[in-house]
Amino acid sequence: MTHPRKTPETLRSARWFAPDDLRSFGHRSRIMQMGYAPGDWEGKPVIAILNTWSDINPCHAHFKQRVEDVKRGVLQAGGLPLELPAISLSENFVKPTTMMYRNMLAMEAEELLRSHPVDGVVLMGGCDKTTPGLIMGALSAGYPAIYLPAGPMLRGNWKGKVLGSGSDAWKFWDERRAGNISEEEWVEVEAGIARSHGTCMTMGTASTMTAIAESIGMALPGSSSIPAPDANHVRMSAECGRRIVEMVWEDLTPRRMLSRSSFENAITVAMAMGCSTNAVIHLIAMGRRAGFDIGLDDFEKASRTTPVIANIRPNGDTYLMEDFYYAGGLPALMNRIRAKLDTDALTVTGKTVGQNIEGAEVYNDDVIRTEATALYHEGALAVLKGNLAPNGCVIKPSACAPKFYKHTGPALVFDSYPEMKAAVEDENLDVTENHIMVLRNAGPQGGPGMPEWGMLPIPVKLVKQGVRDMLRLSDARMSGTSYGACILHVSPESHVGGPLALLKTGDLITVDIDERSIRMEVPDEELAQRQAAWTPREVHFERGYGWMFSRHIGQADTGCDFDFLRTDFGAPVREPDIF
Repeated sequence: MTHPRKTPETLRSARWFAPDDLRSFGHRSRIMQMGYAPGDWEGKPVIAILNTWSDINPCHAHFKQRVEDVKRGVLQAGGLPLELPAISLSENFVKPTTMMYRNMLAMEAEELLRSHPVDGVVLMGGCDKTTPGLIMGALSAGYPAIYLPAGPMLRGNWKGKVLGSGSDAWKFWDERRAGNISEEEWVEVEAGIARSHGTCMTMGTASTMTAIAESIGMALPGSSSIPAPDANHVRMSAECGRRIVEMVWEDLTPRRMLSRSSFENAITVAMAMGCSTNAVIHLIAMGRRAGFDIGLDDFEKASRTTPVIANIRPNGDTYLMEDFYYAGGLPALMNRIRAKLDTDALTVTGKTVGQNIEGAEVYNDDVIRTEATALYHEGALAVLKGNLAPNGCVIKPSACAPKFYKHTGPALVFDSYPEMKAAVEDENLDVTENHIMVLRNAGPQGGPGMPEWGMLPIPVKLVKQGVRDMLRLSDARMSGTSYGACILHVSPESHVGGPLALLKTGDLITVDIDERSIRMEVPDEELAQRQAAWTPREVHFERGYGWMFSRHIGQADTGCDFDFLRTDFGAPVREPDIF
């Protein structure tokens, strides 16, 4: 049955502008104060453009221009564009971590939309936490929304070698620590690794999350992998502006468009992409904002059946997102795994996933592999559970050495990042490559904010012996550009008294990825004694946003959303009164 189209008098913005009363006189006179005429808004959808540009966000440096491209598209389609700036969340610079502020962006996005006279929204993001933050807010607000991905930067270059953001920073830093790269060469690497605006061009969290936005159905087909400096990105931005106007007339809201299958599709695509471990937290949070019980079991199910077919660093060792785009991009990858997707799921185009990817071709079979030639024949992520992580933890086996798939080793425990950072530079540190390095008190409460500390540096003593990977364990997160045998998101975290808080240096830990298990080889009686002796750690905040964060943040396995923002926390928020 066809959904009825909106009519001008039923536009949400008409509540502000249409009535013949004193309050609406105020609205009309004030918008005319800015130079608009009645013909600019009368009978037209008003489109919010949430722009996360800032002077200190290199991923979004081009958004100053792209917002004008979006406005052009909105005007072409007969809408009125209004730019509403939102917090930028630059992954590179914000401390202690942008994860502290993802939910702040979600709150800001939701309240900006609800409180203003807008009918639909273009969400401009890309840098890691901006994608989930904007989408979470838009899902809670409930108005027609389309996501505009920032796009990956151009590939890096140093001495004729292709550099990948993040991944090669870690790689060459170890070589620098080993004395194999000079200070002058290091500056050259710094200048060559990030050569344009745009997000990380490895399969980091940014590219993972923009691909997820597209596979959920919130972004235009093929939009997530267009390089930021490419002219196609300009055209895509204008098309977002045109499409959102039509979405408003169609009343194509997230509630009408998205289903549980939309998020299951995204999880499957993420596995095939070789996604960042951060995808777990953000997808759970986004799915639950949409009203679906997405959880770790959904990732485990997809992991067992979905191979990694995107040969992009850090899973592969050659190609980057630019190559992925040239090879056909996400529609081509999704077409390769279409048998694993619900192709009837609806998208922002008004068409189904199946219609969007029909006929999408792969132009390079080494970049986008087949199931027979997959990089890794199960999904990129594995969820482990056991007495060390009763609610689960995550590892990316596709990006670590197979020898760590079954491993037992003694724990080397650090209670803080400074303690760990000092220790790894000590050439007399009592450590072997069989140890399992542990950093705790780095979770949502402990970090605070669950920083990306999970890729613990290999101790310099081992680096000089040629060791480049070892098992590492933390309740922290890890950058999607990182690689190696890192076990992350241990839940419950140690700061709140989870079992990780009871671990001691020298305790044996057994990891079995095939069995999806992790345990500390400590008798239950001993753990009970340690639990009884454990004392809570001091709080990080006594006022401000951090105080609110600490009292309302969820654990990693539930998506780290605020409890009061959950869909089931209370009754839906009403439209604002206008008196």
